[in-house]
Amino acid sequence: MQKKLTITLDEKVYNGLHKTVGRGHISRFIEELVRPHVFNQHLHAAYKQMAQDEVRETEALEWSESMIGDVSDETK
Repeated sequence: MQKKLTITLDEKVYNGLHKTVGRGHISRFIEELVRPHVFNQHLHAAYKQMAQDEVRETEALEWSESMIGDVSDETK
């Protein structure tokens, strides 16, 4: 679901957006710039929470260690 947002920009920035991005594409351009800054914070917190799960981390380490033999057998 999309939400409408009204923002205020300097006139030169607004005109530059129209020239560079094109009319009708500004919302997507701004969303793509903003998205990583919004979701990285949530992602960082989720990774931190997962890292604190000692059982999960032990299982993940065991799994990754078991894969070392498989990689060394591959032809180059």
